[in-house]
Amino acid sequence: MRILAIDHGTVRIGLAISDELGMLAHPLDPHPAEPLSTLLNDLKTLIQQREIALILVGLPRNMDGSSGPAVHKVEAFVHLLRETIPIPIRTWDERLTTLQAHRMLAETGKREKERRGRVDSSAAAVLLQSYLDAQSSGSVGITGA
Repeated sequence: MRILAIDHGTVRIGLAISDELGMLAHPLDPHPAEPLSTLLNDLKTLIQQREIALILVGLPRNMDGSSGPAVHKVEAFVHLLRETIPIPIRTWDERLTTLQAHRMLAETGKREKERRGRVDSSAAAVLLQSYLDAQSSGSVGITGA
């Protein structure tokens, strides 16, 4: 079962996909957030081509676990996904995934400008890997159904 992870942003949507065994996350090219209709069509195509069985969307909670404006935007996006895409969609806590992605990309030695376009999909891969690791350890704490 392949899983598609989404790191929702206002400019770019970070994407990552699991391998067929559901063990490793791999970043994909990020996608522009607008126009929304194009994003949804491209996601549908990706889901068919890669045989995606689950979409995992990062939920950007505040550090204290509370919900802020970013969470409400993601929840609205998830609602729209559920209306247009007929596969299960779950949310997963994404606190610190962008920070981890920045650190990982910095370790590659690439300059900030080169890393900028990759951080969203790298954050999606960090998000997905945390979910996959929790699945394999039996401690899945899904924040949304």
